[in-house]
Amino acid sequence: MMCTRVEARCASMHFTKENAMDVKRLLLALCLGASACAMSGCASPGGGKVVLRTDKIYPPIGPYSQMVGYGKLIYFSGFAPLNKAGTAIEGATIEEQTKVVLDYIGAGLESQGLTYDDVLSSTVYMKDLNEFAAMNGIYAQYFKKDPPARATVEAARLPRDAKIEIAIIAGRR
Repeated sequence: MMCTRVEARCASMHFTKENAMDVKRLLLALCLGASACAMSGCASPGGGKVVLRTDKIYPPIGPYSQMVGYGKLIYFSGFAPLNKAGTAIEGATIEEQTKVVLDYIGAGLESQGLTYDDVLSSTVYMKDLNEFAAMNGIYAQYFKKDPPARATVEAARLPRDAKIEIAIIAGRR
């Protein structure tokens, strides 16, 4: 659709024979660029579901995606404090595990050209809410300015017996 609008606008302008080839190349480049963006996962308003991933985060340990873009929103699956292979827990304390999880979230955000400032909402799942203050101290180091909306719940058991799992929703500007 973008290509059609550009072509129509260019058709109403007068070009010389000498610059006609340059205009055709420009139009082709614009159309190819828009197509490449649509096929490679550039989430845009009105766009459909796009599965996103980065090798900076462990691979999914089940039938889910690391991240899914839809329009200007990116939904992050809950990340646990797993090692890079996704086979074992990293960190023994809630502070260590929270840092690992938030570092993974940071890697996912960075892979999409975003920062912690772009996080709109987070859901924190904890094995023991008695450790909330310790988790919150680490969490506050990552969300310094205008923190996202947040829900925190205690879960009977988390994958791989982790102490914490965090899922977020981020928005593109």
